Amino acid sequence: MNTTIGTMPEYLTRYFENNNLIGPASLKQIRKDALARFEALGIPTTKHEEWKYTNLTALTRSEFHPALYHTLSKDVVVNDLIAGKEVILLVFENGRLNKELSSFDNLPKGITVGELGDNFDHPAVVKNLAKHASFENEAMVALNTAHIFDGAFIHVAENVHCEMPIHLLYISGGEENTLAFPRNLMVAEKNSSAKVIESFHSRGNESSFINIVTEVVLEENANVEWSKIQLENSNTFHISHTECSQSANSNFDIHTITFGGKIVRNNLHIVLNGKNITSNLNGLYVSNGDSLVDNHTLVDHAMPNCLSNELYKGVLDGKSKGVFNGKIFVRKDAQKTNAYQSNKNILMSDEASMNAKPQLEIFADDVKCSHGATTGQLDKEALFYLRSRGIGEEAARAFLTIAFADDVLNRITNETLRDELKNRINERLNKSN
Repeated sequence: MNTTIGTMPEYLTRYFENNNLIGPASLKQIRKDALARFEALGIPTTKHEEWKYTNLTALTRSEFHPALYHTLSKDVVVNDLIAGKEVILLVFENGRLNKELSSFDNLPKGITVGELGDNFDHPAVVKNLAKHASFENEAMVALNTAHIFDGAFIHVAENVHCEMPIHLLYISGGEENTLAFPRNLMVAEKNSSAKVIESFHSRGNESSFINIVTEVVLEENANVEWSKIQLENSNTFHISHTECSQSANSNFDIHTITFGGKIVRNNLHIVLNGKNITSNLNGLYVSNGDSLVDNHTLVDHAMPNCLSNELYKGVLDGKSKGVFNGKIFVRKDAQKTNAYQSNKNILMSDEASMNAKPQLEIFADDVKCSHGATTGQLDKEALFYLRSRGIGEEAARAFLTIAFADDVLNRITNETLRDELKNRINERLNKSN
């Protein structure tokens, strides 16, 4: 069975022939190996089990290319500061860092935030870059790794607590069919903490293709909250892979919020490599039109006495499609594991659809694990109750939908970001009504 499209699209062949990225010899070899692996794997097709519901053939029908640089204005950036202005800010324009619009100077001691390509000699980069997100069986990770250069590097030293949120702001567009391969690396050393907001936006309605990989490393007792917010237009192809490696007693909270995109694929892999680790995975996708949002998660419990909580919710309208594939893997030595997974979806129209596949693979005997998925319409009894209190049908539907989404959004600790996302849901529901 052929599970890949096969040959590399011509525009990618030209792209890699013409790029001459700098970096140490070891990194150049990694790029070379990754490119060879991508050429062998090809772009996945729907015959590949992990891509069964996500058709990427459109990526071969258009000519995507690197975009122009430094055409953004400050006004555009200000409008996209969804976490407020008091942030450490990196602005990426079509995948490339725009230093003029960024603000990451004069950082407190022990905190490094900057462009990945400027930090290839940093010890944390040498130790961790491309060491966690494997491209052996992941074609789109291989494609990104073949281009490692643009992207963010975040390092929080031992016993340092970054009080100011770090905002990685990605803005695409300005011309048709832009192409970007951002690569992020964050390392939080022992007893450190930080909050990161990673948001994606579009200028206009032009088509774009972003293939992003993020590696997050938490050492012992580190605490990181990561918010991934996707607000792109309905012509965006967004392929994302986030890999997190946690050490003992660390805590990782990640919120994946999707409000836009034509095809959005989010891979999230978390490996619990020590005892007494906590991982919280929260997801919300609100889609309409003919968009497709596909969330694949893997939580790998490798050590005992760890806890993972996973809650993903979807609101699908129009002809949109949703996919949730969540796997909890409990290894034989991971006794005393507590792992919980839940996926809940509301279909707002007769033409919207959802495919959910929660999975448990347990090789230990002293564990508490659960998983489940539900898909349906808004509660008719609750609708009737609100209508009987004089609330109009559309207002009642909006009220119940917002309450459904709040369960996820209220887990975001950044109040400014949380309120902004709630406002955007309100606006979307009002438009659809």
